[in-house]
Amino acid sequence: MDHFTYKNNQLYCEDLPVADIAAAVGTPAYIYSKATLLHHYHQIANAFAPLNATICYSIKSCGNLHILKLLASQGSGFDVTSGGELCRALAAGGDPRKIIYAGVGKTDAEIADAINAGIAAFNIESEAEIENIDRIAASLGKTAIGAIRINPDVDAKTHRYTNTGKKETKFGVDIERAERVFEQSRSLKNLRLAGVHIHLGSPVFGVEPYVQAVQKVTALIDRLTQRGHRIEWFDLGGGFAANYEEPHQAVPIIEHANALIPLLENKPYKIALEPGRYISANAAILLTRVLYRKTGGSKRFVIIDAAMNDLIRPMLYGSFHFIWPTNPDPANVPLRRDKSLTPANGEVVDVVGPICESGDFLARNRLLPTTQRNDLLAVFSAGAYCFAMSSNYNNRPRVPEVLVDGNQYRIIRRRETYEDLLTHERI
Repeated sequence: MDHFTYKNNQLYCEDLPVADIAAAVGTPAYIYSKATLLHHYHQIANAFAPLNATICYSIKSCGNLHILKLLASQGSGFDVTSGGELCRALAAGGDPRKIIYAGVGKTDAEIADAINAGIAAFNIESEAEIENIDRIAASLGKTAIGAIRINPDVDAKTHRYTNTGKKETKFGVDIERAERVFEQSRSLKNLRLAGVHIHLGSPVFGVEPYVQAVQKVTALIDRLTQRGHRIEWFDLGGGFAANYEEPHQAVPIIEHANALIPLLENKPYKIALEPGRYISANAAILLTRVLYRKTGGSKRFVIIDAAMNDLIRPMLYGSFHFIWPTNPDPANVPLRRDKSLTPANGEVVDVVGPICESGDFLARNRLLPTTQRNDLLAVFSAGAYCFAMSSNYNNRPRVPEVLVDGNQYRIIRRRETYEDLLTHERI
């Protein structure tokens, strides 16, 4: 699953004790494993190799420039959803011909920048956007390439905030309207609609939603082809789940590939994928330190130096992240990271941060080994949508990001300072 393991009662990232990193860079801090990132990227690339699929890593999940450079060096393309993400992809050495631009609200300036950069395609979400991209491309004297995002009305059975494949979302064109939209776009002079795109949501724990969506959309492509439309690629999106609650919670990517390849092989169009979470989620921990312990009524609280501004997923989505001491006593060294794990001499606590919100928690009613002030805790599966969604709420400087390679580490984003918090207002 990853390269975070306990050795001699100490948590290691690859070959380095995480306590050594904490001593050098402080806490809280995000710690990434290079080996895990590469392992998960190559799992996907190899699983879908029979389709010669283009892998476009989803920058929104974890967009550190050094991580993007690492993935670009392996041949990864990028899925971007803003001008800032496009800037990051290009700065990381991403090949514009492997960059796909998604999102329902692209601005005119963002569209123009992407056309001028020579990206592979826009994933287009509405008829109004089709007209706008065609107009902007004409003003630049260029031709843009696009794919229509199809809403296949498939329930991915994920959180309501991230379930994007049903009709009742802001995303995509309903599959019933798709043929009409393609027909209405025949006369465009500066936008060539050459593909279709889906994205069901994230995280998706089952294979069947993808199978249903692919069956629906390949049938749509057949109908479009019969009408004379040339479909050159099918972008399956991403959303593949990662392991949060137990080691085998997520379906291995090879099972997705085994189910989808028979539906897609020998097709006359190319295949693209946009994984994010599957690559980055289990590749990082948030390392934090216990500040205080307290009791409030019948509840016990462990107060840590990390907070909801550092990792908002538990408060926003009700998400579970496995949390455990980095130096437990021998009886509490976890043999597996499991939601149901019962520690010896444990206690039920809320793990909370310093922010002035009752919603500032990383875990509630969690059975954990008893901890003391200055103990280090690791919050696992913290690589996707964790630092990426962090903020400066309560004027807290954002934490550093550290990349481990074997027994070496380097800081890939320094800890912000108080001066950083003020710099944009000194005008």
